Amino acid sequence: MRPPPAVADTLRNGIPDRYLTPDDIAAIFEVPKETVYQWRKKRVGPPGFRIGKHVRYDPAEVLAYVAERKGADRAAA
Repeated sequence: MRPPPAVADTLRNGIPDRYLTPDDIAAIFEVPKETVYQWRKKRVGPPGFRIGKHVRYDPAEVLAYVAERKGADRAAA
C-alpha cells in the first residue's frame, strides 16, 4: 500500500478534495498542530467535527472561514 499523498499534492484551489485532518489545517495555515488544537479548544479558527475520536474539517467550511476572516479584516481596515 502506498502512503497517502502530501497535502500540497492534493490541493485544488488550496484545499484537498476530502475531509481535512488537524495536520492538513496546520500545513494549510502554516501553524503548529498544537495551534490548531488550541483554536478548536477556544472555538476560534475553522469549525471542525469529530468522527469517533478523530477531528476532521470540511473543506467547504474551511474556505468559508477564510472568506469570513478576509471580510472581517477588510471591514476593520
